Amino acid sequence: MKRILFLVMFGLLLTPVFATAQSAFNGTWKVDMNKVDFPKKPTEYSLQNGMFECKTCVPPVEVKADGTDQKVSGHPYYNSVAIKVISNNEVEETDKKDGKVVATSKMMVSPDEKTLTIDFTDSSNSNAAPVTGKGEAMRVGAKPPAGANLITGAWRTTKMENISDNGITWSYKVNGDELTMTTPTGQSYTAKMDGTEAPMKGDPGVTSVSVKKLGNNTIEETDMRNGKVIGVMKATANGNTLTVTYDDKLQGSSMKYTATKQ
Repeated sequence: MKRILFLVMFGLLLTPVFATAQSAFNGTWKVDMNKVDFPKKPTEYSLQNGMFECKTCVPPVEVKADGTDQKVSGHPYYNSVAIKVISNNEVEETDKKDGKVVATSKMMVSPDEKTLTIDFTDSSNSNAAPVTGKGEAMRVGAKPPAGANLITGAWRTTKMENISDNGITWSYKVNGDELTMTTPTGQSYTAKMDGTEAPMKGDPGVTSVSVKKLGNNTIEETDMRNGKVIGVMKATANGNTLTVTYDDKLQGSSMKYTATKQ
């Protein structure tokens, strides 16, 4: 489940521009979940013969689906996954990092096998209260083969709702040629708006960022993990609205959303 959520959450790491105290980017912003164009690229799961796979995870995840913690590597937010099969259309996932639970999700396929709903709690990228909410995805492509759990297949996110405010809210402050970003979940950075790389604090998946001013009301933020570019965001301010696009370089997908000043 977290793979779906992360596509939304990574897109929130944007950054403002103007080098004056009256910057249009200053203030607290919140994503309008009714104005999100989710990635068209689906998430692919397989659950059959006692094994669970997330084929589109980076790197891919393949573990036993026996309800016990299974070690995984290469993921900054978790290092073990437990998959518990409740029924042929319901599965629970528990992710841990160093033995501590950082995310739980319940995935259920509708009777017509066309819709996947996901209820989640995620503290893998939070230094405070967890982010909670509910997601919905539609099946694309073929139905699962005989004998496979119904979550098997490709799912494209169509809706995220009841997301806790701490997961979709952040603040910006411009001071001279520097921009400071903070979130309720504990992430922050202060970066010069000339493309100079600056450290990201409180996020194990994004270690540094760089911010460039592209025009009077548009900026570009590049997110990096240990020197490797993992995402590029562009944001355009128009009064109390931000229009944002985010290119996820790890997943090879993109999304667009709108945020409003609070």
